[in-house]
Amino acid sequence: IVAGTSFLIWLADQITKYGISNGTSIIIFLGIVGKLPSDIRNMIYGLSIGYLNIISVVLFIIFAIFVVFVVVGINEGERRIPVQYAKRVVGRKLYGGQSTHIPIKVSMSGVMPVIFANAIMSIPGLFSLINPDGAVANFFTNWFTPGTTTQGTIIYTVFNIVLIIAFAFFYSSMQFNTVEYSKQLQQNGGFIPGIRPGRSTSDYLQKILNRIIIVGAVVLAFLATIPTFLSIFTKIPIAFGGTSIIIVVGVVIEIVKSIEQQMMIRHYKGFLN
Repeated sequence: IVAGTSFLIWLADQITKYGISNGTSIIIFLGIVGKLPSDIRNMIYGLSIGYLNIISVVLFIIFAIFVVFVVVGINEGERRIPVQYAKRVVGRKLYGGQSTHIPIKVSMSGVMPVIFANAIMSIPGLFSLINPDGAVANFFTNWFTPGTTTQGTIIYTVFNIVLIIAFAFFYSSMQFNTVEYSKQLQQNGGFIPGIRPGRSTSDYLQKILNRIIIVGAVVLAFLATIPTFLSIFTKIPIAFGGTSIIIVVGVVIEIVKSIEQQMMIRHYKGFLN
């Protein structure tokens, strides 16, 4: 297990360094897509033997389409904060004076909060594999495994929501440092209309960022946890639910953007050469 984990970490790092998009996301994406044919085959078999009904499958397909649209929306949606630059004279030329904006993505962290939350929530399941018939395994199965007991489903859902929101704030704060951004803005002669440069700009950006992060995180948490309850009624496996769809759609969007960036850098020449 240790050797396999070390190899996957190294492989993910190599993909990130020399390939496109995030290596960890691509490996998880390939794992989900690789199981997709068997999941579809099991769903068809469940319909044929009467274990699943057509209403459950249609309900799942509608939910999957809804998740795709929402994930694309929060990945592409952004809040644009207007910025103006003061005019300055350098020699005989006049610089500045133009207006632009600061784009803040609704889901700046992408699908990483869902991936990290799922990784942590899978740890109790590993403990239960050590001694499947022991008291420790029964404890984790009853209290931290969705679909087994009511309290297990509720506790799993609550912890999953908290972790997704926490990782969304952590990951977004690493990507967008409001203090550094406000300093760079002030050094370049830029300012947000109605907001004083410096500390006031940093506080304003942080307030806007917190509001946007909480909206994106709550939407991701909702899409990731609803299938847990939906699977109880539809009998469709959780692994084929909303979390997998969120990761697949999010990674596809990241790959498309990475390809576009590579094509722009290479002047529309082959990016795989």
